[in-house]
Amino acid sequence: MKIVTRMIEEELYESVTTDGISDTIDMRALPVKKNMSPVESLLSALAACGAVDIVGMLRKRKKTVQAFHIETEGIRRAVPPRSFTAIHCKYIVVSPDVTEEELSKSAKLSLEKYCSVADSLKASVTFSVEVIRP
Repeated sequence: MKIVTRMIEEELYESVTTDGISDTIDMRALPVKKNMSPVESLLSALAACGAVDIVGMLRKRKKTVQAFHIETEGIRRAVPPRSFTAIHCKYIVVSPDVTEEELSKSAKLSLEKYCSVADSLKASVTFSVEVIRP
């Protein structure tokens, strides 16, 4: 998987996948800010990854999922790097037949086994650099 990120203007970037799918990353302050920051996008990706897994598991068990949402809250360090020290995901399902035990088991499986975003938060990141002279 490869994504190319380019500066549009100061504090505003666009990321594009090799398939041409794009996302805008916005570090500007409100009210100018119109898109998520990288850290907000990370929490959103974690929530979405879990949602896909959990709803899929519940539906495989023939459960009815009328609505599903996640409240994701991250606690960050006060000083740089302002990485997360804790993340809490609250999974809320509207269903006539899902139990809290089933939802809890599905959430645990997602975060510990299936969600690539959750697992990637443990990844080792390497880098290289290149300077191009105009």
